[in-house]
Amino acid sequence: MARTLIKAPASARRGEIIAISTIIGHPMETGFRPGADGQVLPRDIIQRFTCHYNDELVFSAELFSAIAANPLIAFHTVATASGTLRLHWEGDHGFSHTESVTLNVT
Repeated sequence: MARTLIKAPASARRGEIIAISTIIGHPMETGFRPGADGQVLPRDIIQRFTCHYNDELVFSAELFSAIAANPLIAFHTVATASGTLRLHWEGDHGFSHTESVTLNVT
């Protein structure tokens, strides 16, 4: 299980632009760096991040070898209705992690 930190408001006014940011703990090995034995370490990166707001895709990103370890992703969306933000990461070697936060819109 990955460690994540998600910063999103618990509540917002309808039509308000809200900021969402998240960090996930992941080593992000590029596949280009040699290990102690001189052999290239296998690539192990997060390849895709998505955020759904009440089942509607509001943000997605494809990540590549140049991404840093423990990547920070930040974006904005508009608060339209109370519901759930579902954040999902996918990566090499079958890595998959999902977190959800609730947003109350008044």
